[in-house]
Amino acid sequence: TVYDYETLMTESSENRTVTMMENGKRSYIFTTPLIEGYSLAKNPYQEFRRGVKITTFTSDTIPLIDAILTANYAIYYENQKLWEAKGNVVINKYNRKGQDTTVTGITEVYTQQLFWNATTEKIYSNVDTKVLQPDGWHFGVGFDADEDLKNIHFRKYSSEVEFEMREQQRRERDSLT
Repeated sequence: TVYDYETLMTESSENRTVTMMENGKRSYIFTTPLIEGYSLAKNPYQEFRRGVKITTFTSDTIPLIDAILTANYAIYYENQKLWEAKGNVVINKYNRKGQDTTVTGITEVYTQQLFWNATTEKIYSNVDTKVLQPDGWHFGVGFDADEDLKNIHFRKYSSEVEFEMREQQRRERDSLT
């Protein structure tokens, strides 16, 4: 029997929760209904075809929830420490000041595809993305950011403007037609 090691599944598990540790501290936890591993591939990876929830923690002495990412699909490339999430990707990032434990605000990211490079500590996307920050909504196509989502740079920035039309303006508009 000849095996194609690129497609030979070496791991399969349902309803799994995995805790990743870094320097003896909890770094992140991911939960998934299905994990499939391909450790013999040239570029080993784990695939999460039924979705994933990743919870990251602060690296302080008290491990607080730093961010939560959910997606309909994800793949993790072990050698590059690169996550790719697709389908209804949502990040909720809990902002704190310095070492304070109090949450000062939440940054929310909504997109259909997102990459997280754990080696370079960068998050990026190449598709339409909307971000809710304390100063309001931001819209763009493709962005680059640090892991903390403090410095988000849209490659192509776009905007939506909200306004309220008052009754007087409605009457004036209607009289013109």
